[in-house]
Amino acid sequence: MKIGLFIPCYIDQFYPRVGIATLELLQKLGCQATYPEGQTCCGQPMANTGCESDAKATYLHFIDTFGDFDYIVAPSGSCTYHVRHHYDIIEQTEAVRHIRERTLDLTEFLLDVLRIDRLEARFPHKVGLHQSCHGLRGLRLGKSSERMEGGPSKIHALLGMVSGIELVDLDRADECCGFGGTFAIAEEAVSAKMGKDRLGDHLRHGAEVITAGDMSCLMHLEGLIRRNKLPIRAMHLAEILNAKEGSL
Repeated sequence: MKIGLFIPCYIDQFYPRVGIATLELLQKLGCQATYPEGQTCCGQPMANTGCESDAKATYLHFIDTFGDFDYIVAPSGSCTYHVRHHYDIIEQTEAVRHIRERTLDLTEFLLDVLRIDRLEARFPHKVGLHQSCHGLRGLRLGKSSERMEGGPSKIHALLGMVSGIELVDLDRADECCGFGGTFAIAEEAVSAKMGKDRLGDHLRHGAEVITAGDMSCLMHLEGLIRRNKLPIRAMHLAEILNAKEGSL
């Protein structure tokens, strides 16, 4: 099984530790994952700002870069969703269809392809889960409160395999953090208020760490944490699933 590791641009530039944790986790589980050095962006930022036609060249580059892999795994529900659902504007060749079908969020790959039921990870801390909108409402990685359908949360299932972890219950378990890509720029005040509300929920319930499957949401929340000097840390899901000794 040939696995291509897609590391989103914001992780590559600002949070390389998340890419490393993802690779190490896959290797622990016996996967030979390859990082194609020619990879760039999935094209989501351009598309979100209304320049989707300009993103087509980026889409085609993604197809060329990852076309030979059986699966493309990304530690990002947002980028995964974009490839699967927005690459419909380019000609649907066999290669494009293959990429759209086989680009998976890390949680999907671990549970639906590898079908893991245990992890050698230890993280003895109180953790609050932020369920990012693209993963929850786009990829349906869990059941959102506004819909009756949907299965159990994939992230919850994986965190349940981590030794020592204590998941805290939240008042609003699937509320948006307010990031939304360019929304955070166009509606800065609203975005910041939503983020503060999200953090407040976690803090009220004693979370030491807030985790998510999307580092973009965590980047937004981490900015608020730093500016307001809040006693909580943001960590990507892959970092917790890869934790060895459980240290912060």
